[in-house]
Amino acid sequence: MEYWPPSVAVDDEFEKLVRRVNPPRVTVDNDSSKKATLVKVDSANKRGSLLEVVQVLTDMNLLIRRAYISSDGEWFMDVFHVTDQYGNKLAQDDVADRIQQSLGPRVRSFRSRRSSVDVQSAMEHTTIELTGRDRPGLLSEVSAVLADLKCNVVAAEVWTHNSRMASVVYITDEASGNPIDDPARLDKVKQLLLYVLKGDMDKRSANTAVSVGSTHTERRLHQLMYADRDYDADDGSRGRARGKPFVTVENCRDKGYTVVYLRCQDRPKLIFDTVCTLTDMEYVVYHGTVIAEGPEAYQEYYIRHMDGYPISSEAERQRVINCLEAAIKRRTSEGMRLELCCEDRVGLLSDVTRIFRENGLTVTRAEVTTRGSQAVNAFYVTDSSGKPVKSETIEAVRNEIGLTILRVTDDSQSKPLAHESSTTGKFSLGNLFRSRSEKFLYNLGLIRSCS
Repeated sequence: MEYWPPSVAVDDEFEKLVRRVNPPRVTVDNDSSKKATLVKVDSANKRGSLLEVVQVLTDMNLLIRRAYISSDGEWFMDVFHVTDQYGNKLAQDDVADRIQQSLGPRVRSFRSRRSSVDVQSAMEHTTIELTGRDRPGLLSEVSAVLADLKCNVVAAEVWTHNSRMASVVYITDEASGNPIDDPARLDKVKQLLLYVLKGDMDKRSANTAVSVGSTHTERRLHQLMYADRDYDADDGSRGRARGKPFVTVENCRDKGYTVVYLRCQDRPKLIFDTVCTLTDMEYVVYHGTVIAEGPEAYQEYYIRHMDGYPISSEAERQRVINCLEAAIKRRTSEGMRLELCCEDRVGLLSDVTRIFRENGLTVTRAEVTTRGSQAVNAFYVTDSSGKPVKSETIEAVRNEIGLTILRVTDDSQSKPLAHESSTTGKFSLGNLFRSRSEKFLYNLGLIRSCS
């Protein structure tokens, strides 16, 4: 059967009128399910709508247990089964309003205020983006340079994967607390940080960028690592994520879709990471199903490229697999989690990471936040070879930094909630697919069978 792709939608004035006449409708249902709150979204379709909704739910620290997605045509209808971080149904009543804001005409100003780090406002800091080869002590060197240049780090997030590092850092002037906008000073910051990033080992080009304003930190980190090609295998990579994700990409030829199937260990923000990656690779999700009610998560998406065609080559198919595997593994934290909570001060990050370096600890991931006058930071650390840190080393670091302000915590991201039971035995590829295609969506009545 010959397939002709649909015409590509043009974001013209008519489509804008349709969205104004038909604003998003969001309903929150706490009665239909005993285990989760149902968030239902109906809206005129536009590119990126799915990611915007998932982004809002993720920024509110909600866990998506199930999702049913349909956006074929001019309308999209999504249903999300969500809980709070403790597995409870929602008590907050602003979910619908925040989703409607994200999809409405004020989306730009709304999105600029949301990020994975707690910063003051869009115009109260300078944003620094860094990518380069990861190595022991790199975060310490970067923070030391910023401290020497009288830059105060108010928030930051650092990811490492496949021997690469990406970071988004929010800084202010140490003396005034204002954003740094002097071009000569910013050029000096960029040059010195670039020198640190390159070192004498980087086989690829390290990069720095500086701007005044805000971004969605986690989405930007995905974009930075994707641009840095961290999805390419690197024999020098340090450590491996626990449990390689299972990803398949196949074409459903008579319907003109590419079917993407993922199975991996469940964790918070997993659906955001995969939807973000597909969106930034310029694929459109037309239908999808997500099930994440046990230690493993299952995701199935029916996608086409923005030009309306499914994936057409083996090279492109393999690239999608590699990129999705990388997106899943970037946030799968390796190492012991250390939490730092104390009164914030200038140079705190530089001092703490210096102590880590001097004790042979390597930071594989970091979340640095400022909440009022308090610094609330989380670090995942290994030894310099990527192996677990010895307990005596951790105690030495805690004694030097302060036993009451630096503590060891369990990494709960990789653990199912206490009330959850494993559903692994209930699923298989044979059960999930009908001839490797559309069983879930077929049963929902959203699309017809490929058979």
